[in-house]
Amino acid sequence: MKQKGLLIDFTKCIGCGACMEACADQNSLPAPTPEMTDLSADNYTIVKKHKEMFYRRQCMHCNDPVCASVCPVAAFTKHKNGAVTYDASKCMGCRYCMEACPFKVPTYEWDKPIPVVRKCILCFDRIESGGRTACAWVCPTGATKFGERDSLIEIAEYRIENDPGKYVHHIYGLEDAGGTSVLMLSSIPFEELGFPVSLGKKSLPELTGRVLRIIPNIAVTGGLLLGGIWWIINRRIELEKRPDNEEEEDND
Repeated sequence: MKQKGLLIDFTKCIGCGACMEACADQNSLPAPTPEMTDLSADNYTIVKKHKEMFYRRQCMHCNDPVCASVCPVAAFTKHKNGAVTYDASKCMGCRYCMEACPFKVPTYEWDKPIPVVRKCILCFDRIESGGRTACAWVCPTGATKFGERDSLIEIAEYRIENDPGKYVHHIYGLEDAGGTSVLMLSSIPFEELGFPVSLGKKSLPELTGRVLRIIPNIAVTGGLLLGGIWWIINRRIELEKRPDNEEEEDND
């Protein structure tokens, strides 16, 4: 199966909240309320407003997800269809994924006796069976479009090329952090909407992997250095405690 994804065009969003309702129904979550102003364990997608434009936040489903790379129990899986899914039965509650995610997507069930992490899984079962995500299915304006990622990129490029004054010339998610399955178009700079724009084109696991490969060498070198300092300090203490004649014998 080719990689699927979403193209979310903020300029087409009317803020109806149908995507939030469909997401809640699909994932057996509480019905959306006005009090839901950000992502949470009960809310996998959120529609917000900045100036005169509505925009949406959800999991970006990175091509090379850092949440999966830092999870010590392999609770996250990146699939060929583009989705990044999560197995709550494996979760140990370390919350490394929450700290590592550059988009601040994974949330935690703080009010549960046995809490786990929660996030959008791109309606994995629906797209595996040939369907669309729930949010794309109900969107009345086509602001959220589901399809093959390559085709969505072509659509996004066409829209920018044919109406350059309408859009920021940046398909968010095309290359950001190594690329994501969720792509976004906007008429307002993404940084104004709170999206990180300095992630670079390299995937975050690739960058962190380089650092982790260096750490063992640093640890060995540092260990030898500290060991040498420890020996010198203890040798001085030992000599200070010994009588003068014993110290002279050592010097001889």
